[in-house]
Amino acid sequence: MKRFFLRSMFGFVCFSASAAALAGDVLRVLAWPGYADSDWVGEFERRYDTRVEVTFIDTDEALWEKLSKNKGENFDVFAVNTAELQRYIDQAITAPIKSIRIPNTKKQLLRFRRVAKIESIKRGGDLYAIPFVYSEMGLIYDKKQIKQAPTSMTEMWNKKYKGKVVLYDGSNHNFSFTALTLGVKDPFDLSKDEMARSVNKLLELRDQAPLFYNSPNEGTQAFVKNKAALMFANYGLQQFKLLREAGADVGYIIPKEGALAWLDCWAVSVQARNKVLAEQWINFTLDKTVSNQLSQRQGLSNTLTKSNLTDKDKIIWIKSSENFELRSQYWDRIRAGNARNGNNRPKKPRL
Repeated sequence: MKRFFLRSMFGFVCFSASAAALAGDVLRVLAWPGYADSDWVGEFERRYDTRVEVTFIDTDEALWEKLSKNKGENFDVFAVNTAELQRYIDQAITAPIKSIRIPNTKKQLLRFRRVAKIESIKRGGDLYAIPFVYSEMGLIYDKKQIKQAPTSMTEMWNKKYKGKVVLYDGSNHNFSFTALTLGVKDPFDLSKDEMARSVNKLLELRDQAPLFYNSPNEGTQAFVKNKAALMFANYGLQQFKLLREAGADVGYIIPKEGALAWLDCWAVSVQARNKVLAEQWINFTLDKTVSNQLSQRQGLSNTLTKSNLTDKDKIIWIKSSENFELRSQYWDRIRAGNARNGNNRPKKPRL
């Protein structure tokens, strides 16, 4: 998964404070842009009399490449989403964390303190990551065309909105949210029958002649330029914020089926040189001032401040899918509109 940010102060590079001005240990941080801004780094260095080296990445693949070499030896703490975390646990790259050593976790919203309900960050009774920032993937609608807020993602299949639906051009999430509309219990682990039903449902959505996008800016342009009515907000409130800034009169809802959501967490490398310092970094980023600044700068939700979500909103944290390659190949055919065979059944791509 790629992350797109409204502001990045340094790009995807490494930086460090002047070694001559600072003494003590070095903390090596691997993070997405926007998760370690220079003012926060400077404050942390002053507070803990240390030096911080930050490496920025922009894809899950880049994160894996950095950490899989030498089992994470080059980094102490890193940011990772729940769908990716499992392979770092499998490869013994990340170490268990004691939340009691990170006191600011007590200030987090109840949704994030209940770590037992976030299955992907635990293994065998151990906690391997601390939630930091998230974005649910809701439904954006044009208030001028849709007077009453929709309640379901199925509204995108409504024939009167043909040519006015903006859809994220990605296989994994599209299969998952479509499976939810079909009442599938686990949208990340589809059986053969569930996969076939999802393919056919997505083909029906393809017949709606949707407008496709990859980045938040592309989505904003497609929505405004084409006077769209609905958008699957793969980037959640970040996209809602961009559309409002572009002058669109839009609303945002969490559908009754539930909203997929990515959750980025902090994890500590099993080869961290200074685990205590790594834990202090995590605790520092969970300071209310830092977390609120993150939300203001990036338009993303933090784990301390109440957002538009209520306890009644169903949030489904993304997990690894049953077969990413198969989903991807099916989506390519759906995108091209040729995933049906003569019996109107989905063709199975060769793997």
